[in-house]
Amino acid sequence: MKPLSLKRSDFPNGFDFGVASSAYQIEGHAFGSAGETHWDSFAKLPGRVLKQHNGQIACDHYHKYEEDLDHIKAAGFDSYRFSTSWARVIPEGVGAVNSKGLDFYDRLTDAILERDLKPHLTLYHWELPQAIAEKGGWTNREIAGWFGEFVEIIGHKLGDRMASIAPINEPWCVSWLSHALGHHAPGKQDLKLAALSMHNVLLAHGRAVEVLRGQNQTNLGCVCNLEWSHPASQTAQDIEAAKLYDAIYNRFFLEAMFLGEYPEPVLKGIERFLPSSWQKDLSIISAPLDWCGINYYTCKRVAHDASLEWPHVRDEIGPLEKTDMGWEIYPKGLSDFLMWVNQKITKGIPLFVTENGAATSEATEHQKLNDHQRISYIDAHLGAAHQAIKSGVPLKGYYMWSLMDNFEWAFGYDKRFGLIHVDYSTLERRPKASYYAVQTAIA
Repeated sequence: MKPLSLKRSDFPNGFDFGVASSAYQIEGHAFGSAGETHWDSFAKLPGRVLKQHNGQIACDHYHKYEEDLDHIKAAGFDSYRFSTSWARVIPEGVGAVNSKGLDFYDRLTDAILERDLKPHLTLYHWELPQAIAEKGGWTNREIAGWFGEFVEIIGHKLGDRMASIAPINEPWCVSWLSHALGHHAPGKQDLKLAALSMHNVLLAHGRAVEVLRGQNQTNLGCVCNLEWSHPASQTAQDIEAAKLYDAIYNRFFLEAMFLGEYPEPVLKGIERFLPSSWQKDLSIISAPLDWCGINYYTCKRVAHDASLEWPHVRDEIGPLEKTDMGWEIYPKGLSDFLMWVNQKITKGIPLFVTENGAATSEATEHQKLNDHQRISYIDAHLGAAHQAIKSGVPLKGYYMWSLMDNFEWAFGYDKRFGLIHVDYSTLERRPKASYYAVQTAIA
């Protein structure tokens, strides 16, 4: 087994090493009287999810959470980043609370703390209650209030035991990926719906922060996914396309939350679809935060394509080594983003790498446990994080995605991001070589 180049002692005292997961991807949504989600309905549609896989059983973390937390503890991690499922707690999205769902997260939190791990909560990681989806979901402005009611329940039950709370994981995926590109539930390809959902997800974030501050919750932050944008060529059109892609993907949500504004290049394309009062909402959206989380995996090669609807961009295949997702491995993007976010956006507040990891091809029993590409990927990105710290970035933690193989959304169970291998026929967990490499490094 190849060791990691860096170890815990190379990082500042108190630097937080963690591992991450999300509710729908691991819990098993068929358990505990959870309500239907728009991912349940999306997975039933032909061609939407690979092999029509779904999250009904997933990794059965609902019953096996003690075993999974033991693995986290044994690896030497300090923290566990997890999420709550809105539909598990409030099956219809509003109204009656499912006591089984709330009790599950209560037990899970206690079990995390019993192992001297720090619980970091993300309130929403993509599984919208189907009843809310049928009312327009993220395109309906009222969702900010409905989400606030859910947040109030979770905050009251769990908030005083959390090391940190973030309202919504990866707003770009919740809105643009799901409503403009159509790759995730609800699978829309409509610029107007994308614009409305971009604004409403930010409004819901702001409302959640209001609710949590009203409960005297501290250490509130956000989690945005960033993807370094390269022009596919050095033509003027491709250079401009890459800048526009960067504004939509990387700048829009961060600048709204921290600077209280939307990037002008994005407004040119979507402002006609925004509600007339959108500017007034920015004061709610930009409520002060205590930290910022960055999820980083890859870069993108962006080309101009006039045949496509605004923003007239398409992806092209890049030259670098790729993971099993087909994503280029570009560690420099992580250090560059950390420096850019600190200098231009967050201006000194603590930063965290809240997700970083790789899906690797694991075709045989031998390869399932000897995931050398994942070890090299983690090694390179830990190095990039370390370089950012040396450059003065207040980076306080690094969380790996993911604890174990799981339901990878539209890719079903075919893509494996885990440090721990899951046999989906038996649900047996087996740590991979990457798990042991990390364990040695952070001991």
